[in-house]
Amino acid sequence: MPKQNDSIEVGIFSFDGSSLGDYHIISESYAWNYHKGCRLQWLNDKQVIFNTFDNGLCSKIIDIDSLEENEIRYPIDSVSHNANYATSFSYERLQKFMPGYGYDYDDCGFCNENAPKDTGLFLIDLKTNERQMLPSLNQLSVDIDPQFEKQHYVTHSEFSRDGRFVSCLHRYITDDIENRWTRLVVFNLETRKYFFLPSQVMVSHYVWNSINQIIAYCRIDGIDRHVVFNIPDVDDYKIVAQNAINSDGHQSVIDDNMFVTDTYPDKYRMNSIVKVDILNDTVKQICTVYSPKTFQTKNSYKHIACDLHPRCSSDGRYVCFDSPRTGKRAVYVMKMPDNC
Repeated sequence: MPKQNDSIEVGIFSFDGSSLGDYHIISESYAWNYHKGCRLQWLNDKQVIFNTFDNGLCSKIIDIDSLEENEIRYPIDSVSHNANYATSFSYERLQKFMPGYGYDYDDCGFCNENAPKDTGLFLIDLKTNERQMLPSLNQLSVDIDPQFEKQHYVTHSEFSRDGRFVSCLHRYITDDIENRWTRLVVFNLETRKYFFLPSQVMVSHYVWNSINQIIAYCRIDGIDRHVVFNIPDVDDYKIVAQNAINSDGHQSVIDDNMFVTDTYPDKYRMNSIVKVDILNDTVKQICTVYSPKTFQTKNSYKHIACDLHPRCSSDGRYVCFDSPRTGKRAVYVMKMPDNC
């Protein structure tokens, strides 16, 4: 597991559409993990943002040509599509209650409190470097845990494409971190109100498309499956390809009607990446990838597994994924097959 002062390189590869070119180091990060990395993301064609530690947890914006840096006072999770805002939360608290997803630093996560009022989901203005609280953990907790007997935290936040909504997973646990409940909360930035998906306290992964739909793997009518919700009407939803895919996975949108997702290893240690058509409820396999058992960890306090995490290019022509198939962690890029 990464420790304080462990560093990783931040860099870019040139890509001409058929092969990867040279790799260029542009910076380094001291705040990262195996599942969420350092939250490296593009702001535009010339700037990236990522988390690091520099006299405290923070994030940095780097110009990939000039290497000019601009420091944001807070770590970020996800960036809005207009690159004006980012979400944030306590990575110290996330690391305590979901080891392997946070950072091994103190960031005033109030970890001695079960549902503190002073931390929760934050909105950062990347232009002014200011942070404001959206719902606090105390607010999120009161309707399901009024005595605050469980330990609450948030993670996996994301903006809608139009910037009207921001979502996150609200999770709460007992002293045994294996016993976990999850709700997906959606915050309306215009009305300043929030609501929850009707997912029976089980949501694992989700993604927004451009027409304000959330594609989530969650529990509906007692069954875990991929579901498309029309936001903000959370009771208007569609179960997707129920008979063709019933495995949890990490979704990435190709367009408003299709997405890719992965599966966890089967008994032969093979993962799949599949393309899912929402309208026709069809599933087509893109590839299968071997996952060595060495990279499977059952210990929640040392969670260093390597999931595929498929990610589509913005034009939908390529998909990249993580894999330890050779015995070493690597990022792979492949063209979306024509017959899919």
